[in-house]
Amino acid sequence: MIKLSVVVPCFNVAEFLPETIRSLARNTDPRIEYLFVDDASQDGTAALLEAELDHLPGARLIKNSLNRGLAATRNVGLDAARGEHLAFLDGDDFVAPGYYTELVATIERLAVDFVRTDHVRVLGRRRTIDRVPYGPRSRPRDPRSGILPDDRNTSVDYPFAWAGIYHRRLADAGLLHFTPGLRTCEDRPWNWRLHLGADSFAVVGLLGVFYRRGITSSLSQVTDTRQFDFVPAFDQILADVAADPECELLLPKALRSYAAILCHHLRRLDSYAPPLDAALRTLCEQAARRLPREELIKTAQTLDPDRRRQLSELIGAAA
Repeated sequence: MIKLSVVVPCFNVAEFLPETIRSLARNTDPRIEYLFVDDASQDGTAALLEAELDHLPGARLIKNSLNRGLAATRNVGLDAARGEHLAFLDGDDFVAPGYYTELVATIERLAVDFVRTDHVRVLGRRRTIDRVPYGPRSRPRDPRSGILPDDRNTSVDYPFAWAGIYHRRLADAGLLHFTPGLRTCEDRPWNWRLHLGADSFAVVGLLGVFYRRGITSSLSQVTDTRQFDFVPAFDQILADVAADPECELLLPKALRSYAAILCHHLRRLDSYAPPLDAALRTLCEQAARRLPREELIKTAQTLDPDRRRQLSELIGAAA
């Protein structure tokens, strides 16, 4: 029986893929399968996968004929997965020896729908531990307890899909698939949906995923229209919250998160070439115009001075 399916989307990661595969070779377990999905790479990734995966027990290769983006590529892997549990790993990241076997043991011991883990951020030779912003550890909890309070980071602000493990019943319930059209920010509504829809989760301090930062080809670094997808992503979050029975309680958190990411992108306007900078500003103004005005004004008052000024200017421009 396959206990775990690990979905590994790959797009132009030939430089880092050998280390990723080596790390998975140190995680071989007859109960684990690795689903590599090549998203029509153009840098030799596909050839590398064809040459190396025969030597990785449990590995399967799936190829997208056309580039579909990270969200849709993860979905391809999910649809092909056979495991009782599911996990993700990006093609340019890597894991510690024995990590996945321990992760399976953890979710089975805790008997929850999903487990979130801390991770190690890798920037050159530097290593930094990033922790899930949630207090109770190694205990089954209601995922909704990871949403509030609205005035600080919580579990829904830790969107990394690869930092955890998820029971198949979540996929069966329609909670694990990503919104296909999102080219960036796809983890955000996905993570909110898990916390709104799952019955149980746990946060553990298990360190095993190493997340590369500072890669110029990473979607977190690009400055083109793909970054604009944060708007439909957060629109989806607000729609999910609006449809929730606890909407009144949860809306301030969703609005504050939306406001924070609007301010983040406004601060990055100078990194965009004309006319993309003007297009992004217009997009932010349109987003602010759609948000409930009175609630957004209240949200602005809870932010630090710089973001309060940014959001107030945006609200004024959107009036």
